[in-house]
Amino acid sequence: MKTDQLSRDPSKPEQLRLGCYNVEWFNALFDDRGRLLDDDGPSARYQVNRGKQLAALGVVFNALDADAVMIIEAPDTNAHRSTVTALEAFAAKYGLRTRRAMIGYTSDTEQEIAFLYDPDKLSAQHDPLGDPAPSHGAPGAPRFDSQLRLDLNGDGIDDLVRFSKPPLELAVTTAGGHKLRLIGVHAKSKAPHGATNDAAYKRISIENRRKQLAECLWLRARVDRQLAAGDSVIVLGDFNDGPGLDEFEKLFGRSGIEIVLGQGSDRVPLHDPNAEMALNETNALAPSTARFWLQPQQRFFEALLDFIMVSPDLAAMKPSWRIWHPFNDPGVLAAPGLSDALLSASDHFPVTLDLAL
Repeated sequence: MKTDQLSRDPSKPEQLRLGCYNVEWFNALFDDRGRLLDDDGPSARYQVNRGKQLAALGVVFNALDADAVMIIEAPDTNAHRSTVTALEAFAAKYGLRTRRAMIGYTSDTEQEIAFLYDPDKLSAQHDPLGDPAPSHGAPGAPRFDSQLRLDLNGDGIDDLVRFSKPPLELAVTTAGGHKLRLIGVHAKSKAPHGATNDAAYKRISIENRRKQLAECLWLRARVDRQLAAGDSVIVLGDFNDGPGLDEFEKLFGRSGIEIVLGQGSDRVPLHDPNAEMALNETNALAPSTARFWLQPQQRFFEALLDFIMVSPDLAAMKPSWRIWHPFNDPGVLAAPGLSDALLSASDHFPVTLDLAL
């Protein structure tokens, strides 16, 4: 499914389209052998059965026509299940060019960070950097499957921080020989799950934001090292955060997004126009990448949670970003059935980056 408004400019040189997509509980659409559960059984999406969600995802991934997609909430890997098997079966079912899958460190959450890519357009390998930290952690930027030692409370006592979903670090080489460093991210959720009263809501919200900010500080420390090494860096994923998203941000002075972008510091900045628009707007005009139902208010809430941030050398190439929003993007609206598919496929919408190398 392509329209003129969604396709890429064939007159440009080597062109790479990278996507980032949080697929809500993708894991629920496969059995333990990685076979698609293409039936009328319930998915994890409200009033969307598994067959409908799978079909919608097939429409969306084909419309994206990406050379690679960083998938957030990818199917689980454990002793009985394989992310790679599930995703490659999905790609085969829907005839996707992005037919090769890989993951890095696994998580304990049934939600992995995975990379689904077209092997004719690029090669990729899991290439984690940083030294493994000892049991008592290490400061700075240890390997992402280790523990970071950081004073979170400002009390002079270091805390230990561990990613529940370690970022996926990739060394990518395009068919034309261009080398990129990609970091896929699924940052800590700030939602106060388990809160039973106002005091618990406040306490859990603050704890979760503190953890989310610590993850972003760790991530930014790694970005600093890669920029200093002269790498072309792309950080993409779901940060569960956005500027001005909740009142607890004021307690810490800035959002995790600002930390990773390098704003308000002397660090080399990363660039994402959607994040910058949200940071610079003083009114309600801001992009969004996710849509959630708020039961108490009986309405939908939209938020900017998903980002693709690039280093200055890539920003200088004037890439093009797109949020595949079912209501706000004219190209999406013009593609028959795509808006409905996006609404059925996930509570997040894909973000893509078109980069002419």
